[in-house]
Amino acid sequence: MPGQRVVALGGGHGLATSLSALKILTDQVTAVVTVADDGGSSGRLRAEFDVLPPGDLRMALAALCEDSSWGRTWRDVLQHRFGGEGPLAGHAMGNLLIVAIWEQLATTVDGLDLVGRLLNARGRVLPMASQPLQIEADILGHDPAYPDVTFTVRGQHVVASSPGRVEEIRLRPAQPRACPESIEAVLAADWVILGPGSWFTSVLPHVLVPDLCRALESTPGRRLLNLNLDIRTGETKGFRAVDHLESLARHAPDLRLDVVLADPGSLDDPTSVRAAARDLGAELVITPVSVMGARGQHDALRLAAAYRDVFGA
Repeated sequence: MPGQRVVALGGGHGLATSLSALKILTDQVTAVVTVADDGGSSGRLRAEFDVLPPGDLRMALAALCEDSSWGRTWRDVLQHRFGGEGPLAGHAMGNLLIVAIWEQLATTVDGLDLVGRLLNARGRVLPMASQPLQIEADILGHDPAYPDVTFTVRGQHVVASSPGRVEEIRLRPAQPRACPESIEAVLAADWVILGPGSWFTSVLPHVLVPDLCRALESTPGRRLLNLNLDIRTGETKGFRAVDHLESLARHAPDLRLDVVLADPGSLDDPTSVRAAARDLGAELVITPVSVMGARGQHDALRLAAAYRDVFGA
């Protein structure tokens, strides 16, 4: 389906898996990546150089690499992580390379495009916002000593690792500037895909960038939400599939969907999920997209087949 223009929104491993599937179908892929990471190598570089956290951008670029010896070699170079105990320990080579290129070129987007050319990437990677962001969340039981108290916490790493239940998230600053190229890509897309990925720190942040959310609401393209495989663990411990849809509706009440894609193993109550999807304007499509025998891991070929069937319907 080489003519399809597809925009995939998210971050981390979930977005990388979606991109690995999409590049099988089309070379008109644009990744729009969250920029709120504040942990690990990305957090260190963000704090030291006042740049966008490069880690999720790097992973998206690596996922879109050309399937050739050249592309795979440069992918592995980008993904190489230094060991030891020195100043470079824990840094990914690609994070350092991206920040170095940003210091040489005029814009963040130009730098990402240059790395994409190095990989012969089958698509483009863009940040969702033009500035580093911070996630703020209201979490019930963030302190286990007070399980019935809601705490407000800040930081992607803190939110992702909290033992409590996330009730609401916000971005700081509250009105971040969207990346203009990301807006253009969404408005020109045939399909826009949200997820899979860490729900509160990789997926939902996109709808909290005002201009990006308005583009998602008004795009003539169709919109697909790819539900996670492990919906009850991590940031969404105790959630049901329907809770994800209800949380999206709370954070972006004017956003309509066309398709909700779900693996049968992730649905505890398909009837309620179908009803919640219908409330968002969407059809629920249930099809296997996980690795056989591997809980919580998407199979890129199965996911590509699911996308192909949905796009061609």
